[in-house]
Amino acid sequence: MIISESIVNISKAMLAVQANMVQPKKTAENPFFKSRYVNLDGTVNAIKELCAENGLSYTQSIVSSEAGIGVQTMIMHTSGEYIIHEPFYLPVAQKTAQSGASSATYARRYALSAAFGIVADEDDDGNEASQKSQKNLDF
Repeated sequence: MIISESIVNISKAMLAVQANMVQPKKTAENPFFKSRYVNLDGTVNAIKELCAENGLSYTQSIVSSEAGIGVQTMIMHTSGEYIIHEPFYLPVAQKTAQSGASSATYARRYALSAAFGIVADEDDDGNEASQKSQKNLDF
């Protein structure tokens, strides 16, 4: 994380946003995992007005590396203070524009949710990740 020399004003603004934010409803469905999640529109709508009321804006830049497609999120305050989050990378399933765009959208949603404290997915207590790790162990 990269921050401006001072983060006094942006910290107060983020506190106000998080104190007043209503967690968005998980209206999108993932049939593969039989779960619900907050889509990118829901994530943006949850913070849009509160950010404006508190002098905050954000930008998300698409980046790429061997790790895949990523998103770097920068939150800015009208005072000039800022917080830049490290890129959040996701693998790209196929080398197509559609696959890259899908990974970018997914990364945008997760990075923005993490930056503003939005609970975007149902909590499975790490079960899905644990099962995949167990399947990949070579004994």
